[in-house]
Amino acid sequence: MEIMITTRNLDLGDSLRTYIEKKVSKLDRYLPDIHEARVELTNQNTRSPEHSQVAQLTLFSNKGAVLRAEERSADMRSSIDAVLEKMSRQIRRYKGKHWRSQNRHQLEELAEAELEVEPEPEEGQSIVRIKRFETRPMDVEEAIEQMELLGHDFFIFYNMATSGFNVVYRRRDGGYGLLIPELA
Repeated sequence: MEIMITTRNLDLGDSLRTYIEKKVSKLDRYLPDIHEARVELTNQNTRSPEHSQVAQLTLFSNKGAVLRAEERSADMRSSIDAVLEKMSRQIRRYKGKHWRSQNRHQLEELAEAELEVEPEPEEGQSIVRIKRFETRPMDVEEAIEQMELLGHDFFIFYNMATSGFNVVYRRRDGGYGLLIPELA
C-alpha cells in the first residue's frame, strides 16, 4: 500500500510521519486490497481550538471502492487516532455489506470504465475545475453504499442494469433518487 501524506499550515516531523505510516499500514490487515492511502493533515484557525487539528484519510481499493473519514481535535495525534478508528468502523461496515450481499465472482469479472467529462465553456463562464475519475459497473444498491461511504449527496456510476451512466442522490426527505439520462 502506498501512503501519501500532505500537510497544510503544519510542519510534518519525522516522528509524526513514522507514527502515521505505522498506524495506516495496519489498515491493510482489515482490507487487504487497498492500493493507496492519502492522509491530509491541516492546522486550521478556528474559533474553537479543540477543532483546529484536522486529519483526513482516504483509502482507494483495487476493486474501485473509495473510503474517506475526517476528524478534528486539539491534538494532531488525537485526530489521527480518531480518524483511524472511524475508518476501521467504515471498513467493517463496507466488508459486511460488500462480502455478504454481493456475488464476489461477478465483481471480479467486471472491467473498469473511465468517465471523462470535458464540458465546453459558455460565453461569460469559465471552467474552474475538470475532474476525471475511474468507475466500474455496479448496481444501484452498491452505488448508494459508495455514496454513503464517501459522505456525498450524489454519486455518478455505470449501471449494469441499464448499461449506461446514472446518478443516485440523497433527497431532502431522507430517501434516495435515481437519475437515468436518455437521449432526446
